[in-house]
Amino acid sequence: MSSFYPPVEPYEHGMLDVGDGNRVYWEVSGNPEGKPALALHGGPGSGAGALWRRMFDPAAYRIVVFDQRGCGRSTPDAADPETSLAANTTAHLMADIELLREHLGIDRWLVLGGSWGTTLGLAYAERHPDRVSELVLFSVTNTSRREVEWITRDMGRIFPEEWARFRDVVPESERDGDLAAAYARMLADPDPAVRDRAAREWCRWEDVHVSTAPDHEPDPRFEEPPFRMRFARLVTHYWRHAGFLEDGQLLREAGRLAGIPGVLIHGRLDISGPADIAWNLAQVWTDAELVLIENEGHDASGGTTADALVAATDRFWGR
Repeated sequence: MSSFYPPVEPYEHGMLDVGDGNRVYWEVSGNPEGKPALALHGGPGSGAGALWRRMFDPAAYRIVVFDQRGCGRSTPDAADPETSLAANTTAHLMADIELLREHLGIDRWLVLGGSWGTTLGLAYAERHPDRVSELVLFSVTNTSRREVEWITRDMGRIFPEEWARFRDVVPESERDGDLAAAYARMLADPDPAVRDRAAREWCRWEDVHVSTAPDHEPDPRFEEPPFRMRFARLVTHYWRHAGFLEDGQLLREAGRLAGIPGVLIHGRLDISGPADIAWNLAQVWTDAELVLIENEGHDASGGTTADALVAATDRFWGR
């Protein structure tokens, strides 16, 4: 049974002008005098739903959640094909986090991230280690070129029929190249039918490669045209650029995390992000504990992964 805390509503929220015409939505819940904690959602482009607040004891934590550029309640909306993504990079998101921290008057905070949020959380902590008290990361990714190639091409060895459908949406001349880049080009096509098909098929493939856990259910948000367009545009934008990070950067600079306690929680059945990603990180970040969850995949909305997340945040609140 999941041990997430009961739902809690924000007591403060707003829109922060981060420049480049972008305004990011943020909210704070829990205890105004509690230990500051920041939750970083996945995707990129998923947005920060209410579940992220429930990973923390609201009596112990001052819980900060925000929607990253272009998604959720932030503006402009990446679902609009006219919205430029030029000022939507990992460096921009890290700068947004710092602006938000300063806006809220927080000196240091625990950073929790899932999936893409682990890439962003690691990049942020390595850039600003003095601002991070602890890291709790689940469904760990580094968004490396190898990982993008694994999901968009090598995964076809596990789901051959579904991958062939995913590949064949792309023009024949591009099928042997960078599939994330090819989809990104289709998502920018002048023809709305081309854009819609690309968004639909990208999200269909997303649901396939995260489906290894026995209790997996398709993500209902992919049935919503604005959500799937927003999600597909942002994911392909970041993946085609390997997270806007130098190859191997997060592992190479993990020494910057020295002295920051961490927990890495990863499902053994998470083939979207194989367990060696978290394991390799744990080998170079010696202050981190690796928790491998048997019989669970990429999703952390319930089960033992949820229990491990809450156990980690409960452990750190008194530090």
